[in-house]
Amino acid sequence: MVEDISWLEVKIICDGEIAESVSEILSRYVTQGVVTETDAIYDDAEEILLETGEIRVFGYLINDETVEEKRQKIEEGLWHLSIIKPIPQPTYQIIHNEDWMESWKKYYNPIKIGKRLLILPAWLENPYPERVAIKIDPSMAFGTGTHPTTQLCMLLTEEVMKQNTNVIDVGCGSGILSITVLKLGAKRALGVDLDYPSIVATKKNAEINQVQEKIEVGTGSVTEILAGTFSIKRAELVMVNILAPIIIRLFDNGLSKLIKENGYLILSGILDHQSNEVIEKAENTGLQLIKKEMINDWVGMTFKK
Repeated sequence: MVEDISWLEVKIICDGEIAESVSEILSRYVTQGVVTETDAIYDDAEEILLETGEIRVFGYLINDETVEEKRQKIEEGLWHLSIIKPIPQPTYQIIHNEDWMESWKKYYNPIKIGKRLLILPAWLENPYPERVAIKIDPSMAFGTGTHPTTQLCMLLTEEVMKQNTNVIDVGCGSGILSITVLKLGAKRALGVDLDYPSIVATKKNAEINQVQEKIEVGTGSVTEILAGTFSIKRAELVMVNILAPIIIRLFDNGLSKLIKENGYLILSGILDHQSNEVIEKAENTGLQLIKKEMINDWVGMTFKK
């Protein structure tokens, strides 16, 4: 019977550098996606995120006959990951059916970004009506806005976003960045990703934010955009929130060609020690670095063509 169902909560505490990989391992086995939570510190005006603490990564397994096998596979995945960077052991807690959804939701709170933006869990009312709310369903686990790389991208986007422009979001994940620019007045947004579940998540979140008529979503990357697979081939603003080695490969595939003259490229997902290589690659394609922001070890950058 439904009332007899219980869940096993799996929790790992780690730093931001490894949190994305930990989330990916958990996402293979858990139900209703992965939760990530961190403690945020803002400036005195509570507008700009200054830093974040350790990341707490959560997931929930149905406590049935498969739970031990899934638990073992999670621990095996974490063990392999710990060879690269040490990870604390996961902790476990049984959550009964009537409590689990509220337990899952309680880790999400509104997050202020910059001067105008707000990341808002889809089930909450906007407590800051003066801010532009980007509603996200975190159960899809493809970019909830809690990670510094997403927040850096949003912060930089707010500063250069112009009304009635086209925007390209390469590696759209949950669609949070595409939705952000549309809420800030973009004419159209193209979001592409190689991961099909991300396409599904982007479409769902676009509907939640009532911008589905202004967004085009499809499977692909820079090569497919340049080939004319989508309606937008070049844009005034291009956003990429992917790991640095992938960004470098995207430059080789023609990333800079997506940007219109005098347009902007916003990059995030870059660790500080990788930033110089990315800057050099960007400048070699005719881009000029105009802004660099950091949260902990993560870097976000704005370039102009």
